[in-house]
Amino acid sequence: MNHEGNGVTIHDNRAVCAHAGRCTNGLPVVFRVGQEPFVDAKGASADEIIATVKQCPSGALSYSAGETQQQDHQASPAIFVAKNGPYVVTGAPDLAREIWGDGVSREHFTLCRCGHSKNKPFCDGTHWSVEFTDDGN
Repeated sequence: MNHEGNGVTIHDNRAVCAHAGRCTNGLPVVFRVGQEPFVDAKGASADEIIATVKQCPSGALSYSAGETQQQDHQASPAIFVAKNGPYVVTGAPDLAREIWGDGVSREHFTLCRCGHSKNKPFCDGTHWSVEFTDDGN
């Protein structure tokens, strides 16, 4: 879903949101928990929105400023395990035979670790509602 703001358009693909909270904690006037629409693209400056969107680990959020959509971080290849959450992947590894949603980053994304995502192999944030924990990480 696209949300037009002042000098920036926020692209939001809820199907791959890992619910890390970096958007809602970082800029709650734009990314509004429990409100519809979830995104108020006019709630902050374009610079504030861009800085917050760049913190999205799942690739569910991206932005356009002008004609170009920015969805990748150009990070080094890495995989790490989020505490009680998904695998966080950066650096553009290829996932063979996967269907990618509109506006989703192929450079950084999160993969389900709890086994309950309805969008496997991608994380859809279900680990929160099933209260997934892993004391080993």
